[in-house]
Amino acid sequence: MTFENHTVEKIGGTSMSRLDELVDNLFKRGTEAETYNRVFVVSAFGGITNLLLEHKKSGEAGVYARFANDEDDHGWMDALSKVSDGMRAAHQAVLDTPADLSDADDFVRDRVEGVRNCLIDLQRLCSYGHFRLSQHMMLTRELLSGLGEAHSAHVATLALRRAGINARFVDLSGWRDEREMTLDERIEDALADVDVTAELPIVTGYAQCAEGLMAEYDRGYSEVTFSRIAALTGAREAIIHKEFHLSSADPNLVEGEVRKLGHTNYDVADQLSNMGMEAIHPKAAKTLRQADVPLRVTNAFEPHDPGTLIDDQPAETPGAEIVTGLKVHALELFEQDMVGVKGYDARILEVLTRHGIRIVSKTSNANTITHYVDAPLRALRKVEADLNKVYPSAELTLQPLAIAAVIGRDLTGLNVLGEGLKALGAADVEVLAAHQTTRSVDVQFVVSRESLAASISALHGALMPAAQVADFKPGKKAA
Repeated sequence: MTFENHTVEKIGGTSMSRLDELVDNLFKRGTEAETYNRVFVVSAFGGITNLLLEHKKSGEAGVYARFANDEDDHGWMDALSKVSDGMRAAHQAVLDTPADLSDADDFVRDRVEGVRNCLIDLQRLCSYGHFRLSQHMMLTRELLSGLGEAHSAHVATLALRRAGINARFVDLSGWRDEREMTLDERIEDALADVDVTAELPIVTGYAQCAEGLMAEYDRGYSEVTFSRIAALTGAREAIIHKEFHLSSADPNLVEGEVRKLGHTNYDVADQLSNMGMEAIHPKAAKTLRQADVPLRVTNAFEPHDPGTLIDDQPAETPGAEIVTGLKVHALELFEQDMVGVKGYDARILEVLTRHGIRIVSKTSNANTITHYVDAPLRALRKVEADLNKVYPSAELTLQPLAIAAVIGRDLTGLNVLGEGLKALGAADVEVLAAHQTTRSVDVQFVVSRESLAASISALHGALMPAAQVADFKPGKKAA
């Protein structure tokens, strides 16, 4: 590998759907040295992974869920045909040369029909009784996931070559590759003969490997691949291109101007991830931090703006940096017999873990434990049923709420809790609970869902004084 003084850069699915704009905005640079010496890791085009697996927000079944649950073949086969149509629509929107469109169509046909035949064979194998489909579902999920990134990387390579850039399609998806490799081995093998000084590698965000990325990271796998490439190749910087800047609040929710963060650290990135606003997957952030690779988050459509640098450096002075919020459910268990008895929290956590429920925050007192969770109601109903069996005499309630959070590298001495309560009171927002830890990196206010936007606006106005707000005009949208 020829990797020296390079960057590793990632493009998300929403931005990839505007690939035709990115060719001139992001990929082309003034000089050859600026155009090359970069490695790009790409996600699937927007919406494609939802069709392949399930819709990330609504949970609507894609190919994976239909294959696992349908009693006949029509459900998943129809869903796979819908994927094929979606992929064609995606590349037709960004390619305009007949030869490239034909090439992309052929690629989709080969991959989709290959997956179709594979799943038919798997169904046939499992019909004999000695094999269980459930034992193969994680591998099936991986196979389907790799389809989206392989398509987007192939299409991006076609578009860049048409624009005169020596792009190279680097497929980590393991398609028709019988070798078993670790993630590091897969990356090193694929990049072994790449010369980044003269080629622009376009790498799939999904990587097939012995560890099985989806088992641990599920749909966060592309950032894990991205971070490992940056660490293994000794990147000067890792860059994530989004369709917005990381800013002090969503400009659609607050009065007045918001500011771009500009510089923050991995502690703040972790808190943002906890609030469902991932600058980067926490495990990917850990990889970059341990490899001493700084992360930059930019707006892909404002290429001359340096964006926000995320590193290990503490804040020079205390200050709030971002106000954000998340809709949650409060799962509250009240049990009079809990006082002085150990084990209640452990049993609740076991049930939540078994059902894959993400915990945002939690509080407890003598006889009540409340978990604020980010999960659909139908999943929480299953949790509720299980907990009622474990604690039949307990009173269990589920309530839709929201959390507004003030986050910063160092909130010491700012009395964020007190000032926040004062600001929310002045805005006629009822605070149902408030959480502050001794580490002073975030303060959370639990409010009704209807009050979330007003809470974010009030907290931003009180804790981000006009003197602190830089002149920042957000792009299409802001975080």
